[in-house]
Amino acid sequence: MQLLKFASIKLTLLLVVGIFIGTYTKVTIHNAFLFTGIFLTALGVCFFVLKKDIKHFLFTIFMVCTTISLGVLTTTLNTPLNYDSHYSHYKTSSPKTCTLKITEVLKPNTYYKKYIAEVKTIENKNSSGKILVNINKDSLYFPLHIDDEIKTVVSIKEINAPLNPYQFNYKKHMQSLGVYHQVNLKQEDIIRNKNSNSTLYGFSSKIRNHIIKKLKQAPFGSQELAVIEALLLGQRQDLSETTYDNYKKAGAVHILAVSGLHIGILLFILEFILQFLTYLPYGRKIKLAALVFLLWSFALLAGFSASIIRATTMFSFVAYALYLNRPSNTFNILALSIGFILLVINPNLIFQVGFQMSYAAVFAIVWIFPMLQRFWFPKNIVLNKIWQLLSVSIAAQVGVLPISLFYFHQFPGLFFITNLLIIPFLEVIMGLGILVILLAVTNCLPNSIVFVYNTIIYWMNYIIGWVAEQEAFLFSNISFNQLQLFLSYGILILLVTTLSKTTFKKVSYFLASLLLWQILTIYQNNNLQKEQQLWVLHESRNSVIYHQNGTSLTVISSKKKGNTSTLNKYKIEKRIDSVAYKPLLNSYVYDTLVFRIIDSTGIYMPTQKSGIYLLSNSPKINLDRFINTVQPTKIIADGSNYKSYIARWKATCDKRKLPFHYTGEKGAYLFNLKNISD
Repeated sequence: MQLLKFASIKLTLLLVVGIFIGTYTKVTIHNAFLFTGIFLTALGVCFFVLKKDIKHFLFTIFMVCTTISLGVLTTTLNTPLNYDSHYSHYKTSSPKTCTLKITEVLKPNTYYKKYIAEVKTIENKNSSGKILVNINKDSLYFPLHIDDEIKTVVSIKEINAPLNPYQFNYKKHMQSLGVYHQVNLKQEDIIRNKNSNSTLYGFSSKIRNHIIKKLKQAPFGSQELAVIEALLLGQRQDLSETTYDNYKKAGAVHILAVSGLHIGILLFILEFILQFLTYLPYGRKIKLAALVFLLWSFALLAGFSASIIRATTMFSFVAYALYLNRPSNTFNILALSIGFILLVINPNLIFQVGFQMSYAAVFAIVWIFPMLQRFWFPKNIVLNKIWQLLSVSIAAQVGVLPISLFYFHQFPGLFFITNLLIIPFLEVIMGLGILVILLAVTNCLPNSIVFVYNTIIYWMNYIIGWVAEQEAFLFSNISFNQLQLFLSYGILILLVTTLSKTTFKKVSYFLASLLLWQILTIYQNNNLQKEQQLWVLHESRNSVIYHQNGTSLTVISSKKKGNTSTLNKYKIEKRIDSVAYKPLLNSYVYDTLVFRIIDSTGIYMPTQKSGIYLLSNSPKINLDRFINTVQPTKIIADGSNYKSYIARWKATCDKRKLPFHYTGEKGAYLFNLKNISD
């Protein structure tokens, strides 16, 4: 199938190009409106002058420019920093009186309850923009809900970037949501406004919280209830890390996120239930209106998250296609839901992993699934159903495989078992779950139904847990970079087009893409073999240094081996195949550069001048005297030191105009080396 023969696909790709241009260039809102207006006017003139000849090359050029400029415009309009009212323009180091309105409740961590809030005022001046709110957990804590409005005096701070190499960039993730700063609060810092205005999101949250309260009154198991909340209401706050990891390892994490799978099943259930409406006058139109209304009602109930909105939008188009008896025009449906609805409203969706995986999976299903069905069509009904389910699962996994390897560096080899054992029964699980919610809300939920549904969820969790335990089939720690991501999709597209209609040219292109992959792999491996790096990492109460020599890594540490998570991420990114551990020494020599460590003993060699010094484990030294004696070129302090010491050292270095690097603020310190000995 030739995707680019669909006009909606072409326009969506052009819109995405415009979004990337708008994201990575500094275009003002004024200029974005100006260029969009010029191209749109030129397009209109061409349309009438050329007598509506949309195939004329001038019309095509202006259509391309207009769509790209529209992508730039939507991006600039959806960048909060472009507005003068954004709170960051009032941000100073001194505390400010702020009014915040809670818009989203996030999953808490060990120390904080976390929320996203809209900044309403700063120092009684109207403001705008989203901010991350962290509230200390304590015994007197009263949780906040969506639409709650609070007043507080706070210092607005930057969201911390990752301190060590190749860690998850939470700062970048929050920026994709339009959140650039954070505030840390205590319960006593908050004054609640009892007269805050309600919104649709707040109304949805109240209904959802009421349902969860009713479900908690029933004798469900704790993890069974947590899965029910995730499966039907899109709430994963109560889900344990163990359960979530099991679903991830089994390739079934999509079950826990209300998205296309759930909305599609719901559409199927509603199609069956509302079939009787087709026998009424204007029945098909009434049925379409009822389907769309109920789909969006469920989206409202599940919290209007990004995944729910995109799935509901897409299946609203599917419902319309079914009404027109044109369900096969799936690519146009997908492109319309992506380009002209979701990305125009929120172009930042293109950078979110869930968005990318959802549409990659659906595109792969509607493109690859028919090919697999033509490849083998069993006559046995049971075998045919199993093959259909397996074909859908294979197509979806093929579509998301490059994205999964890039972001998560793993691939669940037993995904097909999970889908064969769980997906066929998901319609029953969701249908029964909706019934349970309705009965719970009306106080008519009998314990017999609770027992049956709890048992079903228990066995689903058990099956998922069993599949997750088969670690021999979980391919993890796979190194996969951005260039490989794009190239792998190119190979995949060429493979599918070659198999759909084999020609000499297509086979040649496919083989050329494989050769390019091999050349790229050899080139990257050769560069890695020559790479020399030395990192001073940040780790609390410990000094850790990584010395990379090609694909070998030496972990140098003062007390222990270091953080396992940090080490694993580094090994994956740099394709490390061997790790050695050594104790921290007093000095290292890098060609002409001297690097020395002063530990808790405070001993140093006054005769050896210049070089870079690492202060480790809070040495008790007079830094002024040390600088006069040794004359270092730079001082580094890691996470093993007391913060009071670090503040004093920093003040001394600032006074002496000596470069000072604290890993807790500036992140790990990197030396790029050619020659090293220790």
